Amino acid sequence: MNKTEFVAKVAAKGDMSGAEAGRAVAAVLDVIQEALKNGEDVAFAGFGKFSVSARAARTGVNPQDPSKKVEIPARTVPRFTPGAVLKEAVAAGNKGKK
Repeated sequence: MNKTEFVAKVAAKGDMSGAEAGRAVAAVLDVIQEALKNGEDVAFAGFGKFSVSARAARTGVNPQDPSKKVEIPARTVPRFTPGAVLKEAVAAGNKGKK
């Protein structure tokens, strides 16, 4: 599902216009992005938690020439940890699928 399809589904579920849903989705994503940029976590009970994590510098391998080593710098990355309710919903929806 892409953003356009997501906005359409939010509009239908929320009984609002596509433009209103688009602004609401954009606002939610902006708030999450700003919070993560400021080092804050964003948690939705049962759904999951968005957070930032520090990744240490490490040595990697150039996939085009495995004999060459590449230094990968330290960086901060976004993370999402799913909540129990979301995990259960996904598991229930995927029963019998491979």
